[in-house]
Amino acid sequence: MTTVLTKIQTEKAGQFIGHGGAIFTLEPAHDAYLFYSGSSDNLVVEWNLKDQKQNKVVARLPAKALALKYIPDRNLLLVGQSLGGIHVIDLNKNEEIKLLQLHRQSIYDIQYLPEKECFWAVAGDGTLSVWSINDFSLITALKLCDKKIRSIDFNIVLKEAAIGCGDGSIRIFDFETFEEKKLLKGHVDDFSVNTVCYHPNGKYLLSGSRDAYLNIWDIENDCALIHHIPAHNYAIYSIVFSPDKKFFATGSRDKTIKIWNAENFELLLRIEHAKHEGHTHSVNKLLWSDFNNYLISTGDDKAIMVWKIA
Repeated sequence: MTTVLTKIQTEKAGQFIGHGGAIFTLEPAHDAYLFYSGSSDNLVVEWNLKDQKQNKVVARLPAKALALKYIPDRNLLLVGQSLGGIHVIDLNKNEEIKLLQLHRQSIYDIQYLPEKECFWAVAGDGTLSVWSINDFSLITALKLCDKKIRSIDFNIVLKEAAIGCGDGSIRIFDFETFEEKKLLKGHVDDFSVNTVCYHPNGKYLLSGSRDAYLNIWDIENDCALIHHIPAHNYAIYSIVFSPDKKFFATGSRDKTIKIWNAENFELLLRIEHAKHEGHTHSVNKLLWSDFNNYLISTGDDKAIMVWKIA
């Protein structure tokens, strides 16, 4: 696989400073120019890409804010924290309306499935929980492994969910029956699969692990592993696609962001501190915004950076 780093360019379009601790998560808001962040300072903050300012503190939690999911049709924000709680914030009322306390360890990811009127959460206790968005009742809870579970993504066409697990596996579940359909092994055993992401074309599943490899799984060929790419020097924490679906980005503990061709998985650009005034610590989360096609990144250095990709 050839690597050409001259196909696209980037420049820093802005930077947000305000959190008092490492930032773990980013999430789009109700307007394209707004987004949320969650941090180890126990705060959830709304930011404005138009004037590049902090809009407001949305929530003050009793623990670190690790996972966020915005529910647009109800204007709710779900916040998963490091004590296992899921806070439901009503953004119309600007108040918390529910605290869901099933898990006893960190909530690492929350994903919304509007087709089934439910949301899924995964936690450090190795369990998956599924909740009704209508009355916040628990639909099911499943123990998947003895390690942390870090990530979820849905494939609506196939009616399935991919779940990245701490034992190095990816479990594929039928999201209607909650039955496990496949167990994918291609990352190093017991190296957590930190991020899973279905390709927008529906043909591939992408995964990134603590083993620093980017794996590409061929959905149309029984999820065969077709690319095993040594993408970073340390753990991969985030994979996001561009709004036009032509590119995707990976963020890593090695402090870099990499931009890839979504068609042939060719590496196009490496964003780093030395060349681009990028992050000085681990890159924990990426968000590729519809607003000006900005790529937003954040991590352990307490900074949120905005990148213009050209």
